[in-house]
Formats: sequence, structure tokens, C-alpha cells
Amino acid sequence: MTIAVLSGLVRPLVEPHLPPEIEPRWFTSLEELAALAPDAEIGWFDLDRKEPMVAAVRAAENLRWFNSIYAGLDFLPLDVLAERKVTITNGAGINAITIAEYVVMLMLVHAKGYREVVRAQERHEWLLDSPGKLELAGTRALLLGMGAIGGLVKTRLEAFDVEVVPVRRSASEGALGPDEWRDRLGDFDWLILAVPATPETDGMIGRAELAAMKDSAVLVNIARGAVVDQDALVEALQAKAIGGALLDVTTPEPLPADHALWSLDNAQVTMHLSGRAQSKMFVRSAQRFVENCRRYVAGEPLAPIFDPARGY
Repeated sequence: MTIAVLSGLVRPLVEPHLPPEIEPRWFTSLEELAALAPDAEIGWFDLDRKEPMVAAVRAAENLRWFNSIYAGLDFLPLDVLAERKVTITNGAGINAITIAEYVVMLMLVHAKGYREVVRAQERHEWLLDSPGKLELAGTRALLLGMGAIGGLVKTRLEAFDVEVVPVRRSASEGALGPDEWRDRLGDFDWLILAVPATPETDGMIGRAELAAMKDSAVLVNIARGAVVDQDALVEALQAKAIGGALLDVTTPEPLPADHALWSLDNAQVTMHLSGRAQSKMFVRSAQRFVENCRRYVAGEPLAPIFDPARGY
């Protein structure tokens, strides 16, 4: 019998569908997780707090498969999981639909000046002109990150007649290579970041990249705050060197109440809500986990696989 240690939150979605070869043990508290983790061959230890997850992973010496709803797992002891040869599946793509919708929403809000419309309504003021006059149609977006989220962002923006140019590992028709995009930053109206958080992407948008953008161009970050040099971004926004920044992610999170980003008119901060703006996250995760349980018992490959060496 294969022991799976799982959160009680997903029990109604998972328990009726588990293969008989898997024995679930449910935790509803940190104490229960700590007690059960050492026996787990399969572990789904997701919590809002990351420190107990890390402790559970370290304690789970019998772990063979670790599953998570999180896409980014850089907070875990990946070296321990790799050393133990644990198969890791993550939440890549689970929130792709809602995050892609969020990107479109942020861009439209910026283009139409919609924040000013909302503020006018709160003041009971009838505006006589639109505070934003930009049309998405005919603009160009450079997209860094063509995973599940990036792919959906591309198709949705193309429906608005935005020309989306992705960056790929090797240059191809309609795409730029990893050594080409920096020299082309000035060609785009939008710079959209959808890359994973890895040492390679840490700080990839810094002063040089911001300086190379059009003064009307807008940065959209739904990746991780660390992908952008935030101090350099604040300087660029204060100097009006770029058109704006639409930030679902920041460094740190939560952003301190006195941080400059809150009060900049050309910055929008949406508190890492893009993936939460939906009600199907746990349903999708449970369905994926149950299918992977069937595969695990049958000796078939699991998906999506998270590679601790690459960080995604």
C-alpha cells in the first residue's frame, strides 16, 4: 500500500477518486502534517505558510513523489529533493487562464485610464472625456516566457490585434532569441514578463533594459518580483522614462505600506491576485493529482514535471 499524505482541504475532491492502491492520510493542522510526513511516499503538503512545508519535505525521508499547487517551488529545499530522487509535479498551468485574463485586464485598464473612471464615479463626477485614449490594436508586445501562461497571453492579446513577439531559446520566424531581445526593446509598446523564477531570470530587467524601452512603453510583470530590479524601476517611473508598470508581483510581498510604488500614478500594484481571481484552482489541481495518481500506480510518467536543477 502506498501512503499519501494530503491536505484535508482537498479531501472531498480527491478521496472518492483515488486508486485503491493508495492509502490517503489527511492532515488538518501543522501538528498532523509534522506527524504524518515521515511516512509519506506521496506528499501534497501545500500550506499558505512556506516554513512548515519546508520542514515537512525535510522530514519526509520516504518521499518518492511530491506534488504542489504552486508553480514556483524555489522556496523548497530542492537540493534535498534532488538528492533523494523525488519526482516533483507542480502547479504549472493551473492558473494560466485567470493570469492571462489578468494581463489583458491590466493592459486595458492602463490603455483606457480606467482607474480615473472609477475614481470619478466614487466622486460622483461625470467625466466629459476619456482619461485614456490608447487602443491595444496595432500595438506591439514583447513576451518573455512562453510557458502555459505566456501561450494563453499571446492568443488573447492577438484577439485584440496586438502583435505579440515571444522570446524563445532559439530565434525563429515571429520570435526573438535569448541574445536578441535586449537590442529590440525600443521596438515594443509592452514588455510582458511571464518567466519562471530562476537564477537566470533574477534581475533580468534592470537599468539598461528599462533605459532601452520607449518612454511610452509599459512593463507588465506577472512572473516574480525578483525578475525586475525594483529600485531601478521606481527611478524609471519617477522620471517618466517609461510609460508605466503593471505589477502583479513585487519585492517583497506584501509590499510595505510606505513603498514608493503605491503612490506612483504610472504604476499599478495588484497584490499578486492574478492567480486567485478564479474559483477553479483547487478543482483543476485535484483533477490533475487524481490523474497522476492513476499514472503513478500504473508506472506511467507524471505531468507536469518540475526540474529542480532548472527551477521550473
